[in-house]
This record gives sequence, structure tokens and C-alpha cells, in this order.
Amino acid sequence: MRVIAFLVILALGACGFTPVYGPNGAGTVLQNRVLVDKPDDRTGFLLVQRLEERLGRSSDPAFRLAVDLAMREENRAIDPDGDIRRFHLIGTAEYTLLEAGTDVVVQTDTVENFVGYSATGTTVATLAARRDAQERLMTILADQIVLQLQGSEL
Repeated sequence: MRVIAFLVILALGACGFTPVYGPNGAGTVLQNRVLVDKPDDRTGFLLVQRLEERLGRSSDPAFRLAVDLAMREENRAIDPDGDIRRFHLIGTAEYTLLEAGTDVVVQTDTVENFVGYSATGTTVATLAARRDAQERLMTILADQIVLQLQGSEL
């Protein structure tokens, strides 16, 4: 068993594998060094909150992250009475990582994903399901942004 573990470690080292949070890893380059622009609304706040959880909060940022967030809703399931019973929330986040002092663009990209929620039950239950879906979507988009930033050559 130890031989197999040793061979796996050896193979990872040979392929150029570098841990994200290891010495000189992409995670350490960004950790506590990114200031995310202030959000405009609740969904923006949720996105920024998750980004700060993953990247940390910076008091002396080396980078600034600007995010342009868009969301749309699509009807997915309609019952025989014509009532919509399921929705998809589709979110798109275009982000730009800039050097803090000069605003030189370091990286720019777009992430997109979706979540679903049901509209079965009361209006209050549907609104709660929608808010939960928004929170899940912002978590997914923030995680995608962080993964792309950590996977890039900064």
C-alpha cells in the first residue's frame, strides 16, 4: 500500500502538479490580496461574501476584482392548469482582475451556471425557494471565479 502511495506522489510530481496553496501556488498569490468591488444588490452581496470567504479580505490589496453580474429566470415545468411549477435561475458573471494601483488588467473571463427551484406550495415558500436558489447560484459562480483565477498564471 505504501508503494502505491509513493508512486502516486511521484507521478504527480513528475507531471508538474503544484498544490494551489503550496509554496508559490496560485492560491497563495491571491490569498488576502484581492479587494472585490462593492456589490449593488442582494445577489451581488452574496457573490462578494463567498469570494471573500475563499480569497480572504485584504486591508492592503495587490489586486482589485470587478464583477458584472447578470441573472435571468426561465420557466421549466408547467402543470396541466398552466401554472409554472419549476424555474431555472441562470447567472453570468463577467469578471476582471486588475492590479490595485494601476488598474492594469491581469485577467478577464466569464463564468455561467444555473440552479433550479420549485414553485409548489404557498407564495412565501416559493419566495424562500427563490432566495435559496439565488444564494446557491452566487456560491457556484464565486467558486468558479476563484477556480479560474487559481488555475491561471498570475
